[in-house]
Amino acid sequence: MEILAFVKRVPATTAAVAIKEQKIDLNGCEFEINPYDLFAIEEGIKQKEASEGGNLTAISFGNNAVQKDLRTCLAMGADEAIQLHHEEAGNADVSATIEVLYENIKEKKFDLLLFGKQSVDSDQHGVGPGLATKLNIPCITEVTSLNIEGNKVTATRNIEGATETIKANLPCAITCQKGLNEPRLASLKGIMAAKKKTLQTIDIEMPAPKETIIMTELPPDRPEGRVLNNVTELVTALRDESKIIS
Repeated sequence: MEILAFVKRVPATTAAVAIKEQKIDLNGCEFEINPYDLFAIEEGIKQKEASEGGNLTAISFGNNAVQKDLRTCLAMGADEAIQLHHEEAGNADVSATIEVLYENIKEKKFDLLLFGKQSVDSDQHGVGPGLATKLNIPCITEVTSLNIEGNKVTATRNIEGATETIKANLPCAITCQKGLNEPRLASLKGIMAAKKKTLQTIDIEMPAPKETIIMTELPPDRPEGRVLNNVTELVTALRDESKIIS
């Protein structure tokens, strides 16, 4: 089974992000692999092991700093890695990212595409479904359980008040949700083995973005809390100030 797993380098979830001149200022921020993408890498490792002879390739569209994250994927158990290199990749919108990935995998042989359900920086959840649409293959989103037998895919995901089971055929795209697996930590043996694995860098041209950011601003400060003395004051505040009840 040929598996492609896609990862993105994002600001750490604990990073203090500042706004400067109506733009996000990432100077001094620590970066990490998008947490949801770790579920994609782990699932790729599990599925290639289950197929007894599969191959897992980790792919990232990013600047040279992303090579560190791809080495982490190799240390976890990916067989090879591809960096789609552009130093301004961090400024790409969803449409540009989809176009870059499409142009670089459309001729590749693959059975399974794995994505995190969304990146924690833009939170748009568009790359996996968008790429699957361009490739004309099925896509199952926010998957919490995945079983593949032959070319038959059975996936489950949580929906409001229930669990949904979806079946599809390979090739197929999957976006991975928390609960699908527990991403492993890279072992010392894996780290040493990663140094001998292939990390290919491909320079690409950046497509023109289709989105324009008009303004970026922090949310308003929360008002200070106050102590209410009784239920009557609480009801009055909820009705007259917050307008939550009538």
